[in-house]
Amino acid sequence: MPKGSSKRPEKREDEAQAAVRVMETIAARSEANEPDDAPVEITDAMRAAAAAFGRMGGKIGGPARAASLSAKSRSEIAKKAAAARWRR
Repeated sequence: MPKGSSKRPEKREDEAQAAVRVMETIAARSEANEPDDAPVEITDAMRAAAAAFGRMGGKIGGPARAASLSAKSRSEIAKKAAAARWRR
C-alpha cells in the first residue's frame, strides 16, 4: 500500500513567477484606486539600458550553463541544434 497522498504535489512557483504574481496584484490594486495615467514614453536611453541588462545576463548565463553540462550532453544539444538548422 502506498504511503502518503496519491495526489501529485502542486508545483511550487519559482522566484520569477512569484514576482509576476506580486506585480499583477499591485497593478490590479493601483488600477482600481487611480484613474488611467498617460502612457509612458519609451526613450532611446531606456532601450539602451534594457539592451545592456540583457547582454549582461547573456554573458553570465551561457558560460555558466556550458560549465555545468557534461561533454555528452553538450554534444547531444549541438546535434539537435544542427538538425534544426538543416530542417530550415
